[in-house]
Amino acid sequence: MKLLKTGTFAFALLSGISAQASSLYIKDIDIRGLQRVEEETILSYIDIKNNESTDKTKLDAALKQLYATGLFEDISLNVDKSGTLQISVLENPIVSQILYDGNDKVDDEMLNSEIKLSPRSTYSRAKVQEDVQRILEVYKRTGRYAAVVEPQIIKRDQNRVDLIFKIDEGPLAIIDKVNFIGNTHYDQDDLQEVIMSKESRWYRIFSSSENYDAEKTNYDKELLRRFYLKRGYADFRVVSAVAELSPDSKSFVLTYVLDEGKRYKINSQTIISQISEVNTKELSEELLLEEGDWFNNEKVEKNITTLTEELGKKGFAFVDINPEIRKNMADGSLDITYQISEGERIFVDRINITGNTRTHDEVIRREMRIDEGDAFNVAKIKDSRRNIESLDYFSKVDISTTPKNSNKADLDINVEEKSTGYFNVGIGYSTVNGALVRAGVTENNFRGLGQHLSLDAGVSQRSQDYNISFTEPYFLGRRLRAGFDIFRTEEDYQDESSYDSENTGGRLRLGWNYTDDLSQQLRYTLRDDEISNVDSEASKYIKEEEGSYVDSSIGQTIVYDKRDSTISPKEGYFLSFGNDVAGLGGDEKYLKFDAKAYKYYTLADHYTFKFFANAGYITGYGGEDVRLSNRYYLGGNTLRGFDVAGIGARDKYTKDALGGNWMVYTGGEVAFPIGLDEVGIKGRTFVDMGVLGKPDNLNKADVEYSSTPRVAAGFGFQWLSPMGQIDIDFGFPIVKEDYDETQVFRLNFGTRL
Repeated sequence: MKLLKTGTFAFALLSGISAQASSLYIKDIDIRGLQRVEEETILSYIDIKNNESTDKTKLDAALKQLYATGLFEDISLNVDKSGTLQISVLENPIVSQILYDGNDKVDDEMLNSEIKLSPRSTYSRAKVQEDVQRILEVYKRTGRYAAVVEPQIIKRDQNRVDLIFKIDEGPLAIIDKVNFIGNTHYDQDDLQEVIMSKESRWYRIFSSSENYDAEKTNYDKELLRRFYLKRGYADFRVVSAVAELSPDSKSFVLTYVLDEGKRYKINSQTIISQISEVNTKELSEELLLEEGDWFNNEKVEKNITTLTEELGKKGFAFVDINPEIRKNMADGSLDITYQISEGERIFVDRINITGNTRTHDEVIRREMRIDEGDAFNVAKIKDSRRNIESLDYFSKVDISTTPKNSNKADLDINVEEKSTGYFNVGIGYSTVNGALVRAGVTENNFRGLGQHLSLDAGVSQRSQDYNISFTEPYFLGRRLRAGFDIFRTEEDYQDESSYDSENTGGRLRLGWNYTDDLSQQLRYTLRDDEISNVDSEASKYIKEEEGSYVDSSIGQTIVYDKRDSTISPKEGYFLSFGNDVAGLGGDEKYLKFDAKAYKYYTLADHYTFKFFANAGYITGYGGEDVRLSNRYYLGGNTLRGFDVAGIGARDKYTKDALGGNWMVYTGGEVAFPIGLDEVGIKGRTFVDMGVLGKPDNLNKADVEYSSTPRVAAGFGFQWLSPMGQIDIDFGFPIVKEDYDETQVFRLNFGTRL
C-alpha cells in the first residue's frame, strides 16, 4: 500500500490488498532519503513499530505528523508484500542566509526582528509566505500599503539555500480626502483642525500628518470626542471611522461618521461623600463649572483632580471620585454628582517609560502628576497622560498598570514619537510691505530635551527682519520657561516719516504659570535703535533724533487666557497687562504700559463675534522725551481704513507722522462662512475705532493734531493659507480728519489675536 499526499489530504492506494482490510503487519521499517535528519527523529513522530500491526488510520496520522514537523518537502509511505514499511523523504533545505533587496525606508534589523525564518532554520514555502505577509505588515505600519515583496532562493551545496526578499517599497499612502458625516454644529474645517490626520496638500511635504496611519485614525476619534465633550455635547460619539484604500493602494479616503447629540448646560453640581469627615460644602467652592455654563468634560476631569488634591492635603490619600451625570434631554440640562468613596490602598512602585528613542525620559517624567512612591491616583494619571500628549512630541501615548503585590503597582508609559521639526517658506504681497519672502526653521523638541529653537527671516520691499529664538521649558529643573531672542529689523519709513529705522538687539525671558490659564513673563531687552537716511526736507523733530541710541529695559506681562483655542478661537476671552521700564543703562528713559482685552462669542456655531480693546501709554522721565522708535502708531494693520501711521500728530509742513505717547484701539468683528471652508477662507465685517495721543515735546504751532476718535467700517476675508494667515480688508473711514492718510484696500500676511 502507498500513501500519497495531495494538498493537505492523504489517501491510500492498495496493491494486492483490499482497501477495506482492517490491518497490516509491519515486519520492518526502511527509511530513505535522509541527509541531516536522524532515523530516530522520524521514528519518534510515527506511532508504528516493527513486528506490530497497523492500519490505514495510523498510516494517515504518521504522514500528517511527519509533514507537521516542517522538515520535509515531500514524503511517501509504501508497504510492500513482504510487510516492509518504506518511508521516502525529500528534506527541506536549510536557510544559509537571509538578504533584503530594495528596502531603503525600513532597515534589515527591523525586518529580521519581524520574520520567523532565520539562518540555519528549515526552509519551506509556507514559512516564506508567512514571512512575506509579516514584511508587508511592517510596511503598512509605516504607511506604505503599495509595497510588494517577492521571495527568491539561490540553491547552494549540501541542500542549503540563500533566501532573498526583493522589495518594492512603493510610495507612502497619503490621505486624499477626509469626510465628516453628521456634523451640523461644526464645519469640515473646524473638525479638520482637531484631528491629526490631514488631507494631502503640496505644502505638507515636510509633515507626516498627510500619511495614513491606522493608530493615528483611532486617536483622531479620541480627539473628536474631547473636542465635543469640551463644548457641551455630552452624548457625542464617533459612530464609525472608515479608511477606504484606493485601487492602486496609494491613497486613502477617511470618513468619520459622527453623532453630535444634544448640547447641555449645567443645572447643578453636588458633592456626596461616603467619608463622614469630609466637608463637602468647603469642597464645593473648588468646582470650576457654574450653573448655566455649557457642560465641559475637561473641566469635570479638572474638578476631580482638584478635589483629589484637596482631600490629599487634608489627609485623605486614598479616595475614589466618580462623577455621575444625569441628563435632561427635554431642556438640555444636566446634573453632576461627585461621589467620594474610600479607595484601595495602592502605591506606585516604578514608572517605566518605553518607545522614546529620541526624547529623554526626564522630559516625560516631569509631566507626570504622580511620582514613584505616591498613592495610586486615577485622576492624576489621566492628567499626566494629557500633559504628555500636550507636548505634541508623540503620536501615541499609552499608560497602563502592572500589579506588583498586594499594595504596589508599576506605571508603564509607552509612547510613539513623531516629527517635531518644521520648515516653512512663504512668498506673497502686502500693501504695507510690498512683495515679501519669509523662511524659517523650528524644532520643538531640540536635542530631545523639550527645548524650542527657531530661526526665522523675512525680506520685503520695505523691511527686513531676522530672528533667533530659544526656550528651555524647565529651567533649573522647575516649571520655568527661560529663553532668549536675538533680532535685527530694518524698516523703511520714508513714505510716512521720511527716515529709515534699524533695530538690533537681544532679549532674555523668564515665564511661569500660576494656573493653566494665568501666566506671567519677565524680560530684559537690550537694543540699539538707529534712525538714518533722514530726508533733507523731513520734519525738524525727526532730524533731531537722527543717530543711534541704546535702549536697555526690563518688563513683564501677565496673561489670563480663557479662549477655547489659540489658533482659531470661538469662545472665551483673553486679557493681558504689561509694563516696561527703560533706563537700566543705555540712552532711553521711559515708563511704558500696555493692556489688551479680547472677547469671543459664537452664535449658531458659525458666526463668531470678536470684541477687542487695546490701550497703551508711554512717558519719559528724568527730563528725557520718548523717541520715535518707542512711540505708538495707528493705521494699516491696526485701525483698518487708514494707512500705516495714518492718524495722529503730523508735521504741518512736511506731513511726516510723529506718533503718539498713548493710544486706544478698539472695535468689533464678526466672522462667518462664505462657502469656501474647504480652502480655509471665511468672510468678516468689522468696525474699528482708534485715537492717538500727541507726544509731549511737540509744539502745537508746528503740528496738526486732533484727539477726536477715528472710526472706520468695512468687510474682508481671512484665509488660513499654506503660508500662514492672509487678511484682505476693505475699510472705509467714517470719522477722520482732513490730514489723515486713508487706505481702502489692505492685504496683510501674519496672525493677529
